[in-house]
Amino acid sequence: MNILELRELLKDKRVIEEINKHLWIESQKVGYSIGFDRATEEWLRLYSAGWLKYHEPEKYQKLKMKNNR
Repeated sequence: MNILELRELLKDKRVIEEINKHLWIESQKVGYSIGFDRATEEWLRLYSAGWLKYHEPEKYQKLKMKNNR
């Protein structure tokens, strides 16, 4: 996904909620806050495609087709 598509994802409150969960879990693992920016970067890299595929399958398919060209 390109930067514009990722920015669009960040407008969704559900995504922000997932990033906050990731922030909490990863911070608990290391014993200090990893920060929202790092949590966002990690979540987008690791989980955004799966989240989009599950929650917005039509949008996911369009992006997949677009990126395969």
